[in-house]
Amino acid sequence: MSARDEILANVRRSLGASEGDQARRATAQARVAGAAPGLRPQRGQGDVQTRAQTFEQEAQAVNATVERLKSAADVPAAVSRYLRERNLPATLRMGDDERLVGLPWEATQLAISRGPSAGDDVNAISHAEAAAAETGTLAFVSGPHNPTTLNFLPDNHFAVVRLSDIEADYEAVWTRLRARYGAGVLPRTVNFVTGPSRSADIEQKLLLGAHGPRSLHILIVEG
Repeated sequence: MSARDEILANVRRSLGASEGDQARRATAQARVAGAAPGLRPQRGQGDVQTRAQTFEQEAQAVNATVERLKSAADVPAAVSRYLRERNLPATLRMGDDERLVGLPWEATQLAISRGPSAGDDVNAISHAEAAAAETGTLAFVSGPHNPTTLNFLPDNHFAVVRLSDIEADYEAVWTRLRARYGAGVLPRTVNFVTGPSRSADIEQKLLLGAHGPRSLHILIVEG
């Protein structure tokens, strides 16, 4: 018997329960399933357009930039334009996400590389699985389709999120992720990102890019 099994056995004995007590298991499952939802902030609630407007305002309030696009096919041109206007290198790293890989990148002059970042990439793009309007927060899941290193290592991060994936609050985002992946099979890591990296630890002076990207440009795809 492992130390864990021994501890759990002691807990069961103290409660007068057995390991195969189905009645107690059913009671616990019913309690979890019937738990009342917690309080949710009013900010962010509303129809999809209202949620998107709140998301955009909240994201801009924390130094992110936001651009709305009619179609996912407009993403490559928007990324290329953003880099050109800021005199940034025409390079971009991405994962294997088919929602990004299949876009018309060949219509741009960008040099595209694939896979996780080793820390020497200036620009990267990821596709968010969802977003929370209440704080302008993006939800990224780990995996080869969108490596977590792309969220944190490059100086400039582009994030694509579909308009229909913008939820009102964190609770709704978790509900969406559980429904998408199934109970017990969520990705290893779920990262909630609100704006570019920043810190004011030193003399209370705000510094962008302290622990991650200096800029976060969010592309909301309406189509």
